[in-house]
Amino acid sequence: MSFDWHSAPITQDTPVTPDYRTTQNVLRFLATELGHAIKLKREDMAWIRSGAPKTMGEVADGLRDRLSEREE
Repeated sequence: MSFDWHSAPITQDTPVTPDYRTTQNVLRFLATELGHAIKLKREDMAWIRSGAPKTMGEVADGLRDRLSEREE
């Protein structure tokens, strides 16, 4: 069964599935986790979809690290 990335509740424990899509629902979750809205770059989306097992909490943590590296 596939996850509905458009409307299903996303939590830190939500696994990134093979049918992952960067939807407005995902961006709202990330804005809540990161404390501000972000725009994902292609390399961010490729990293999320890399196939390595991760949860949306791990995605938020990884993006926080990636964004702080960009600001340095």
